Amino acid sequence: MASGILVVINQEGGRVRRVGFEMLSLAQKLAPGQVTALTFGDGAEQSKDSLGQYGADQVVFLSGSAYHHYSSDGFADAVVKVVEGVDPESLFFPATAWGKDLAPRVAGLLGAGLASDCTEVYRRDDGRLGAVRPIYAGKAFARVAIDSPRQVYSIRPNIQPVAETQRAAAVLAIDPGLDASQFQARVVAVKESQGEQLELTEADIIVSGGRGVKAPENFKVLEDLASALGAAMGSSRPVADEGWVPHSYHIGQTGKVVSPTVYFAVGISGAIQHLAGISGSKYIVAINSDPDAPIFKAANYGIVGDLFKVVPALAEEVRHIKQDA
Repeated sequence: MASGILVVINQEGGRVRRVGFEMLSLAQKLAPGQVTALTFGDGAEQSKDSLGQYGADQVVFLSGSAYHHYSSDGFADAVVKVVEGVDPESLFFPATAWGKDLAPRVAGLLGAGLASDCTEVYRRDDGRLGAVRPIYAGKAFARVAIDSPRQVYSIRPNIQPVAETQRAAAVLAIDPGLDASQFQARVVAVKESQGEQLELTEADIIVSGGRGVKAPENFKVLEDLASALGAAMGSSRPVADEGWVPHSYHIGQTGKVVSPTVYFAVGISGAIQHLAGISGSKYIVAINSDPDAPIFKAANYGIVGDLFKVVPALAEEVRHIKQDA
């Protein structure tokens, strides 16, 4: 009988993103003693201690030439082979670009139901899992239940608490027996973006700019505040489309969905598409010269004023506070 949770984790050179630890902590809470972590690629074995530390009871490492680069169909086939060996009740994936591509493929191959971009997963009264996920561009949240024997969930990053367990994970040897020549799609090159200090989906603080910044060179004002706060930089879609900032900055319904502790919306009017990407923020601080801007309805704190006066003053105050601390 299927039991436990298989947590599928993306790692690079032994570095596991925070969402991986969030999923492991959540899985250990829901299925204590029955959590298996699955990682791919070079350096996967280096993450053994950290995976156990945050909740993995056992770990499956898939390394070798077949897993040098991501393949949507190849990795999906590999996950299915691991599922056959582990027989979990549920699978967790990160709701990142990588996980959003892989999770539905695996769910389809397994004939399993999928709940995507979940902000909460819990035990129902009948002992099975249930989930909470945003709908209607984040304007409402739905409680969903998957009735298939096996369930797949993708977990939104930066939402779940991380808990250290200090357990030692056992290594489970499973060889899917796959070769890269069998894969129909594979990544042949990765181009690193320049200048992005922090991954937006994992950032605790984000400073984001919109059309109100007026020109690409004016983003230096926001970069100064981000530097003072140790924050990541983001933007609304129009300024990314205009080429003012890299598209990796784009936050919104068609960009990245973020869940920071503090989100600074600077010169952003607050279109519904942008609000859909920031609804998971704990606190939203809006800075805008238009007192009727829709962003103020979503903001916890608002400053009506000239951003070119407000933002530099705010950055200077942050630096003073840090110096006095």
